[in-house]
Amino acid sequence: MLAAVMGVDVGTSSSKGVLAGLDGSVLATAVRTHEVSRPHPGHVEMGAEVWWEEFCSLSRELLAARPDVEVEAVGVSGMGPCVALADADSVPVRPAILYGVDSRAVVEIEEWRDRLGGDDAILERCGSTLTTQAAGPKIAWVARNEPAVYARAVRLFMPASYLAWNLTGAYVLDHQSASQCTPMYDIEARAWYPAWAEQIAPGIELPPLSWAGDVAGTVTPDASTATGLPAGIPVTTGTIDAWSEALSVDAHNPGDLMLMYGTTMFFVNTVTEPVRSPSLWGTIGALPGTRNVAGGMATSGAITGWLRELFGSPDFGDLVAEADAAGPGAHGLLMLPYFAGERTPLMDPSARGIIAGLTIDHTRGDLYRAALEATGLAVRHNIEAIEAAGGRIERIVAVGGGTRGDVWTQIVSDIAGRPQVIPRETIGASYGIAWLAACLRTTITAAEWNPPAKVLTPRPENAEGYEELYALYRELYPATASIAHHLAARQQGA
Repeated sequence: MLAAVMGVDVGTSSSKGVLAGLDGSVLATAVRTHEVSRPHPGHVEMGAEVWWEEFCSLSRELLAARPDVEVEAVGVSGMGPCVALADADSVPVRPAILYGVDSRAVVEIEEWRDRLGGDDAILERCGSTLTTQAAGPKIAWVARNEPAVYARAVRLFMPASYLAWNLTGAYVLDHQSASQCTPMYDIEARAWYPAWAEQIAPGIELPPLSWAGDVAGTVTPDASTATGLPAGIPVTTGTIDAWSEALSVDAHNPGDLMLMYGTTMFFVNTVTEPVRSPSLWGTIGALPGTRNVAGGMATSGAITGWLRELFGSPDFGDLVAEADAAGPGAHGLLMLPYFAGERTPLMDPSARGIIAGLTIDHTRGDLYRAALEATGLAVRHNIEAIEAAGGRIERIVAVGGGTRGDVWTQIVSDIAGRPQVIPRETIGASYGIAWLAACLRTTITAAEWNPPAKVLTPRPENAEGYEELYALYRELYPATASIAHHLAARQQGA
């Protein structure tokens, strides 16, 4: 039998699984697509039960595809920070509230910012201020708006920790995920901060903390029956998907910036000293002793998916080819990609998407090109914010489904003026968490697991045009923000 590890990641639009050899060779992959629920404007949810159901389905498909392998360890990761509240038996009491794309807790953010001494005090203690990304205000939202539900809540899960509990029976959370549970985690002490946690999340028994690659426990007999995995093999504690993505491409070294192309765009810059900025997130890294400054857009691939639906669901390849043919500047279009508010560096849940310059002569290729360029413009904005805050970016490594083909990644490099390393495998978080599982069984570095395949460099002939477009992009948000905010308020009241 061939020794292998399994990695499973629960993302916003799909769950993905991979079987990999202990040398990093990909033996089998599987995907389950799903949709989030948007019950009200600004609310984005998903039933935690789906995460376990999809894990079991993925596991059985992967094992059936490769009956010649013996799985020796399992890694788990997922989107986050999410708020999946459960009772004392770990049964969810309501659908999980997702990460920063869910902006319901704006009232609680303002209230708790004042109660805890303001942005500076929270930033100093936690590494980040209270934003829509923070888990704490969302817990407070449930307590205020669903008191009967909250009365049953005892435990806090995220996708990775919920999978780990179902597999092993261990109630545990990794430090990286905990560091995004602002204001409940002390980033310097690397521990929960009871003085604030007990205020904002009364009655919640916060999980013991571990590191992403530590063993949470071993597969139980019941989990073995459900998944087909051998009982007794180790399971990692796991972490949030963006950090698993960074691990998958060896982008966790000081000076690295992981750029994740997915439903949203995410940035993880590894730093040697704490970096604190109200427009970014200072976090603990996935590996012991590491620190990060991170950022994320609220939408990126979500916009291209939305446009594809509006266009009648043509083949993605056709749309990408048409966008490529449209050329730089999309024939005079400029888009603000704030279609679900914006996270970093604006921290504005009431921002809205704008398409400027539209005429009846524009084609779907032009619109698709404008969407790809909008993400590139936002990437540059975030890179500048990270460096202004004190982050050091020496190498950018791209990962995620959006890296397939070179059109999107080349547009981003052209706009940002930065080369991007494209690794051999761009599967993403499931592959990164599989590496941590492999580290439980063998000694292999992330660079050996997934070496670079190529480097995309900026095309100098596009530099001048994109400089002009970026200047207009930076002007467009402040020029239209008040109108966008009024429209957002009308949407919330609809």
